[in-house]
Amino acid sequence: MLVPPWLSVPPPGYGGLEQVVHGLVDALVGHGHRVTLFGAGRQHGTTADFVSTIDELQYDRLGESLPELAHLARINRLVSAAEFDVIHDHTTIGPLVAGRRAVPTVATVHGNPVGEYGAVLSDTDHGVGLVAISHAQRRSNPALPWVGTVHNAFDSRDVPVKQEPGRGPVLWLARFSPDKGPDTAIRACRAAGLPLTLAGKCNEPAERRYFAEVVQPMLGHDVEVVMNADREAALRLLADARCLIMPIQWEEPFGMVMVEAMATGTPVVALRRGAVPEVVVDGVTGLVRDDARELPAALREVVRLDPAACTAHVAEHFSTERMAHGYEAVYRAVAFGTAPPLRRPVGLRTR
Repeated sequence: MLVPPWLSVPPPGYGGLEQVVHGLVDALVGHGHRVTLFGAGRQHGTTADFVSTIDELQYDRLGESLPELAHLARINRLVSAAEFDVIHDHTTIGPLVAGRRAVPTVATVHGNPVGEYGAVLSDTDHGVGLVAISHAQRRSNPALPWVGTVHNAFDSRDVPVKQEPGRGPVLWLARFSPDKGPDTAIRACRAAGLPLTLAGKCNEPAERRYFAEVVQPMLGHDVEVVMNADREAALRLLADARCLIMPIQWEEPFGMVMVEAMATGTPVVALRRGAVPEVVVDGVTGLVRDDARELPAALREVVRLDPAACTAHVAEHFSTERMAHGYEAVYRAVAFGTAPPLRRPVGLRTR
């Protein structure tokens, strides 16, 4: 299992990819698989064997290509076909260099596979099978060498769960970016007469600039800002919230925060973009709307939804057990030849 060199697994705060990998690794180990996690830094919190390619996490260099390339080069030197059946790659650049490995690679696409990222993925190394995290993501670029679709999940055993609708403010929880619509969240809550908490990741220059130029001038007494909440604080905010608002302005490939919200019993009010209709059951675990002008009414109505329906939906559809079974099927298909033909055969080891 390969993760980028930026964050630990699990992450201390924001880090959806790393949170997903944490749950997947532990579920696979629980199924009896031997899993080795390749990452960076000195610590991890999984049940896998851990191999670090560099002592220090590279978060301060997030956005640069060389740290990830060096990380992957070190991994490629360490990986041997005598030890591994399948490599599962969660990095951005990994699919381009996977051809140097003697082991078949499955790569999960965590971003939106269009534009520049789509161009990178379209040049994926021969023999790499891509996995989508939603049907919406896969439909956005159907020409890519997809070998499966597996929804994200996370381990919700230690998540605080409420029995009654939350009495706290509406919660927006994301990175400060125009794609995530914090400005739309402010306008919708203000129109609905409801308080709002903006709990945002704001570390990178683009995030700080967007917050200073767009969000900060809109703030008032009805909006509380929580910067860079850690994992425990984020879960408390989700459990206390009236609802989670997801006024996304892009084709969100999954939206892990929606699953986390519903796991606590908190419904989601969202715009119908990307994978939202796959994750939220409209009228049961949230309210999905087509236009931002419909959000204020939805924010007022959402308290009628049953928190128990939200938690049950997550338990049935977004458990780490379900995710692990999905990836096991992909691994077997790629390693033992039952997946759709890739663009060029690779040498495979069979037991």
